[in-house]
Amino acid sequence: MDLFDHNQPFRLENGNILPRLSIAYHTYGELNRAKNNVIWICHALTANSDAQTWWPGVVGKNARLPDGQGFADPSKYFIVCANMLGSCYGTTGPVTIDPRTQQPYFSNFPMVTIRDMVNAHILLRQHLGIEKIHLLMGGSMGGYQALEWCAMENNVIENLFLIGTSATESAWGIAVHTSQRLAIEADATWTLHREDAGQKGLKAARAIGVITYRNYGILVEKQTDPDPEKLDNYRASSYINYQGDKLVNRFNAYSYWLLTKSMDSHHLGRGRGGNTEIILRNFKQKTLIIGISSDILCPLHEQEFLGQHIPNSTLVQIDSPYGHDGFITEAEKISRALREWL
Repeated sequence: MDLFDHNQPFRLENGNILPRLSIAYHTYGELNRAKNNVIWICHALTANSDAQTWWPGVVGKNARLPDGQGFADPSKYFIVCANMLGSCYGTTGPVTIDPRTQQPYFSNFPMVTIRDMVNAHILLRQHLGIEKIHLLMGGSMGGYQALEWCAMENNVIENLFLIGTSATESAWGIAVHTSQRLAIEADATWTLHREDAGQKGLKAARAIGVITYRNYGILVEKQTDPDPEKLDNYRASSYINYQGDKLVNRFNAYSYWLLTKSMDSHHLGRGRGGNTEIILRNFKQKTLIIGISSDILCPLHEQEFLGQHIPNSTLVQIDSPYGHDGFITEAEKISRALREWL
């Protein structure tokens, strides 16, 4: 992991100012002489900048593909992934030290938007000397960033890949996020300014999230108990507890609360006349859009909307039982679709 320190004030969309900004990022491969082999990956809610760890088979090795490599092959491309603003994996966020107080920000960290995250990505792009991005990729919340980036720097992005994402956050998504934040806020430790504050609430928030990332079919198929005499300790309960504990062990409740707020603010039309369709029609990029058939969090009709209004776009539906998580689990299908398209 590398770190870029922007030792100047960073103005947020809401007018607040961060005294300085640090951005954690990973790169794979080498920038060629023509500087035309850049793939930039925007990550989702609880991921980090090490895309090879959370998107295996799309980035790096994939034994099921003919050459043993996923689509984003470091021997061919210069791949960049930056940790988003407000996260807890190295980029400035709630657990970062506030230079004005010499204490972590915690709940004093200002609200940030997807647009703020992209402005931070742009600073890193300039720092790395990248003038053109051959392919910008993003799934779920990463897709929010990719869409916003195309609206902000239309001439920089040459090709665009979106999966399991949408042009605006839906009322359904906002309701889910609000429920997750209520769970965190109900934790008696939430108001304490320490890194482990809100962990029980975070576990509950993750449980809500897992239900939306998967769906009825896959949970019934994988988590139904074979013993009809059972009265407690059901397999589905164990699975939900396990997923919650996993997140608590690697993520921070302050960042989770903040980033769900950032997703709620996602609207391509904000400050641009409000008409999302017009914004999308101005996209110049050749665009691949993938929707997952069983996704209940960001359902297929949201990708169909993107396909209807982005001029040079191709929409592909992947049949998967894994719901929204299909954008991670269906790496082989995603890599094949990307290769055929690009």
